[in-house]
Amino acid sequence: MSAPTLNALVHTMRYEADGIVSIEFRPAAPGVEFPPFDAGAHIDLHLSNALVRSYSLCNPSSDRQRYVVGVALDRKSRGGSRFVHQQLRVGQTIAISPPRNNFKLHEDAPRSVLVCGGIGVTPIWCMLQRLVALGRPVELICCARSRKEAAFTEAIGALQGTQVAVTWHFDDERGVPPDLGALLQGKGADTHFYCCGPGPMLDAFEATCERLGYPNAHIERFAAAPVASTDAERGFVVWLQKAGREIEVPPGKSILDCLIDGGLDPDHSCKEGVCGACETAVVAGELVHHDGILSKQEREAGKTMMICVSRCKSERLVLDI
Repeated sequence: MSAPTLNALVHTMRYEADGIVSIEFRPAAPGVEFPPFDAGAHIDLHLSNALVRSYSLCNPSSDRQRYVVGVALDRKSRGGSRFVHQQLRVGQTIAISPPRNNFKLHEDAPRSVLVCGGIGVTPIWCMLQRLVALGRPVELICCARSRKEAAFTEAIGALQGTQVAVTWHFDDERGVPPDLGALLQGKGADTHFYCCGPGPMLDAFEATCERLGYPNAHIERFAAAPVASTDAERGFVVWLQKAGREIEVPPGKSILDCLIDGGLDPDHSCKEGVCGACETAVVAGELVHHDGILSKQEREAGKTMMICVSRCKSERLVLDI
């Protein structure tokens, strides 16, 4: 079933950079604490225009009385970021999900390198604050189109020169996109690398880490991969092993929607493959992943899938439901 939500008060909205605002949520009821979270976690905002959107938490993970997210006004907004910027206001109460974490920080790593592009700074900023609090060595590579479009620069700059090495890259000043190969080389195979940003940057980051022989590379994507028409047009049958039922999934319809239509209530939220709520264990089947969560290794293992967007190449899929 869908996870229970929390009632959250919009306590503060703050301008952070051109096109970026931060929103601080506090419990709507007095004397209530929000559930704890770890660096890299996100929450879902249930907006009053019937949209559910996931945003990374960017405040220190030691906080218990507030959640803070940063939201960029997407030039291609499908309604979520536009609603936040234009209609969400201080004093309103909305439903949010408890935190989920698909981008976990390895706090005991000998060294961490954090890479962000644009609004991808939000989970990275949370990770940076956590590592500083722990006294762990960390390096930050922060990229944006321009300084005026980069959020949290003042706060990040205040940490620079202590235990944090910061590299800034602004496209309009350098005239070229960041060279991740040059920026990441020589960091050591035991270092853990994290990246959040636009799709092309994440693809380049993964390719660079693989080429440099870095096994500990972690990413978080803003959006799931588009479903190819050939995948969407192929139907298949799902066997629910625990329920002992068979569900047919026709072309163009998600597994999740078919299960709901069949009277089941699997956990779900965003229906876009980015929140992780509908992750389901797979017993058998040839999978076609379209989520923005699972790593390359997790996809190749084929042990789980996001049933809201991912599909099956084989005629039969067996799920542990």
